[in-house]
Amino acid sequence: MAIKLFGKKFGWLKPFCALLFAGLLFAGCQSPQAYNTQLAKFTAGMAGKTNAFGSDIFRIGDALTTSYSDTPQPIVPSQERVKEDGTIRLIHNQTFVAAGKTRSALEQEIHDRYVPKYYLNLTVGIKQEARYYFVEGQVKIPSKQEYVGPTTVVKAIASAGGFTEFAKPAAIKLIHENGSIETINFKKALKDPRLDLPVYPGDTISVPRKLW
Repeated sequence: MAIKLFGKKFGWLKPFCALLFAGLLFAGCQSPQAYNTQLAKFTAGMAGKTNAFGSDIFRIGDALTTSYSDTPQPIVPSQERVKEDGTIRLIHNQTFVAAGKTRSALEQEIHDRYVPKYYLNLTVGIKQEARYYFVEGQVKIPSKQEYVGPTTVVKAIASAGGFTEFAKPAAIKLIHENGSIETINFKKALKDPRLDLPVYPGDTISVPRKLW
């Protein structure tokens, strides 16, 4: 008797619950595939375009090897990691701000500091160690990716093959090397490039698994 009364009183909830469940199921199952389609279009659209970020620059923590040539006596290369204040210290106890500068700009600055004060001729070359970021979780190819220049969360996910069918693109975590975490909504990032956060060496992009 109680069950019949409950059914009469709250029977209207049945179609509502059914629609809600169907909507959640549809959104959960279809979103990753739809996002992968959007991602493919985005990647195709970026092909052949000039990098919008411009030339790569040195950052704090980068490991640099500075070599010197065309001098009367050989000079041992300097191996330095860019310090927290953005500087490196080279021969003759000279300090240079490296963070925020391109390779060519820093090489020119070093040359001009030493010539002609210390040497009549000098050629400076800077080599940078390989840098990496990581893509993990619900992507098709979880991997360590070499950082070859400025990139973003959307591009990083594309480099990892896109989402799996179990991905939750609305809550991607960008974990920085210093431990700070930012959350990215993939759909919003595609629509608004300002929300497509930059990825730096040592960062990890983690795509969570959906709950349904």
